Amino acid sequence: MIKPFNEGIISPMLKLTDQEFHNLKTFVYKNYGIDLSKKRVLIEGRMSNTLLGYGFTTFSQYFDFLYADKTGVEMTKMLNKLTTNYTYFMREYEHFDFLVQKVLPFFERTRTNKTLYLWSAGCSSGQEPYSMAMAIDEYFGSRKGQWNTTILASDLSLNVLEKAAKGIYTEEEVKDISPVWRAKYFVDLKNGTYQVSEQIRKEVVFRRINLMDPFQFKNKFDLIFCRNVMIYFDAPTKERLVNKYYDWTADTGFLFIGHSESINREASRYTYIQPAIYQKRGAK
Repeated sequence: MIKPFNEGIISPMLKLTDQEFHNLKTFVYKNYGIDLSKKRVLIEGRMSNTLLGYGFTTFSQYFDFLYADKTGVEMTKMLNKLTTNYTYFMREYEHFDFLVQKVLPFFERTRTNKTLYLWSAGCSSGQEPYSMAMAIDEYFGSRKGQWNTTILASDLSLNVLEKAAKGIYTEEEVKDISPVWRAKYFVDLKNGTYQVSEQIRKEVVFRRINLMDPFQFKNKFDLIFCRNVMIYFDAPTKERLVNKYYDWTADTGFLFIGHSESINREASRYTYIQPAIYQKRGAK
């Protein structure tokens, strides 16, 4: 029986055996592409209280419980603890400036059907796709009604997706939004929180997607944001993922990655535009 955890007690940190560590990192890498090979101490530190809270005294006991959970809920909880869902509105502002100054004018000239499909891969709690939607609305202005724009926002964690779909953020979380945008794109709920306007929320579709699974979409994407996600992947995994993105990028579409990340330009079919920005221009 799983016992409740007494939070008032300072608990000892449980240790992974070599075999337990090997089994866990192999399983997570194979199924989620996340490289935990240098995260042994982090795993012990972040998971010990969880194990003790369930009444387990070894990681093996916890793994049996983890693998037996066919709902995937417990696995998601563990991955949430081992990865950082850190994000904020207009993160890496240079990307949004490039979106408004270069990408959207380019598509306005070349997309005769006035349809755009965008993907925020690893969207966390939603600030990134909502920032994309606000930037697009601001650029098109009165012309926005002529365009059909859809933003797919995906993450592995159902918890952050639930928060993202509600679009409710604290005053601290919206502090970097300009007063003009806050008045235009947010509703003050009068309780210290703000909700993204319905106009912007309806531009974004949230889905749980494991980036290691085969992609299945109706349309290719004109722009893919995959920023600060691949920091958890090793080089071969990143290369495979970037190639998958390329296959699902529309001709002349773009890929944005995080400024702290890099991809192997020799192995990638994308054309390098500037740091952290790539474009699909056909075979090199």
